[in-house]
Amino acid sequence: MTLIRGAVPYGEGDPVDLLVEDGQIVEIGSLGEHDDVIDASGLIALPGFVDLHTHLREPGREDTETVETGSRAAALGGYTAVFAMANTDPVADNPVVVEHVWRRGREVGLVDVHPIGAVTLGLKGERLAELGAMARSAANVRIFSDDGMCVADPLIMRRALEYAKGLDVLLAQHAEEPRLTVGAQAHEGAAAARLGLAGWPAAAEEAIVARDCLLAGQVGGRLHVCHVSTSGTADVLRWAKARGTQVSAEVTPHHLLLDDDRLATYDPVNKVNPPLRTAADTKALREALAEGVIDCVATDHAPHAPQDKDCEWSAARPGMLGLQTALSVVIQTMVRPGLLDWRGVARVMSERPAEIAGLPDQGRPIAVGEPANLALVDPGAKWTVRGAELASLAANTPYEGMELPGVVRTTLLRGKVTAQRNAAQGETA
Repeated sequence: MTLIRGAVPYGEGDPVDLLVEDGQIVEIGSLGEHDDVIDASGLIALPGFVDLHTHLREPGREDTETVETGSRAAALGGYTAVFAMANTDPVADNPVVVEHVWRRGREVGLVDVHPIGAVTLGLKGERLAELGAMARSAANVRIFSDDGMCVADPLIMRRALEYAKGLDVLLAQHAEEPRLTVGAQAHEGAAAARLGLAGWPAAAEEAIVARDCLLAGQVGGRLHVCHVSTSGTADVLRWAKARGTQVSAEVTPHHLLLDDDRLATYDPVNKVNPPLRTAADTKALREALAEGVIDCVATDHAPHAPQDKDCEWSAARPGMLGLQTALSVVIQTMVRPGLLDWRGVARVMSERPAEIAGLPDQGRPIAVGEPANLALVDPGAKWTVRGAELASLAANTPYEGMELPGVVRTTLLRGKVTAQRNAAQGETA
């Protein structure tokens, strides 16, 4: 048995004790002494977070991240489940690769690692991958995506949605019309023009989202839109949901906080796909997340080796770390301005992603009889981000040197402590 002493579930009401046994919460209240005690005085208890969009790089790029290092970063960020994207080497487009990722996740045991299967063979957008075989494999793949590449051919996308409906799985689209982004380096707007960078139009994202919402509505399939980045996409989602389309969507922490003014230094740490947009887009995304038009926060955690980031802008790989900073960014952008309370944080970081992915034992209420998947958060602490000190093998964080609010002190997966962070030098209360 483990006693969590003095936590405040969802930041509401008085502190309570949570008694955990055999992976479940068995009692809540003012409880007696126990041998194994976690002091949660001053901490908020939330359901463990679920990330629908993580790049763990294994197999193929273990120099940048592995299932083990990515799982450690996830646990330190308060996550108890992550979905690993398919753009590995070899691509996760068959049962052998997805089962390897799934087994590695089980061996490490810090978070539940769910592999995402590719929609098309080799992410080439030409022929459907073995969706049924991956769904029926030991990995039990529930989400398919060519993330990093758009399924641009509408016929292929329609067929994929039809197959996904029959398998009762989710199709997640990286929305980018490739003919509109050839050579693109930054959001098409004033900042790109001023810096001499080829523009990436918002319509490249919005057109694919609109098309796919129409296709999903026609075939009755489920669609998930990855890393929404424009106000126009939020408008399309609002319209599609009003029509009854089965569409969900995610936004990344960096698209909630950062905008294309960051590009003035030409630092490739700010290069990401889709690109950082305008401050007006950032404001619209925050409002859409609060409204529920955008369902959840997903990190798009994308570790890169130094040689892929410490170079000229045009040659740099797009992507940013996100697992250990996600909660802090959500606090900064959504909680502090009053757009979300702590119940809202649980909704967008745990409950909705678990519902979207169909995970029955994640995103559950903090209640007796429920799995003890928990994040214990210190809301008053602040910390300074240092890429070299993060658990990932890579260090490409856009928040380097930035002071952020909120620290995950302890994460529990089915009652087992998977990460613990005591008050450290450089933190402030």
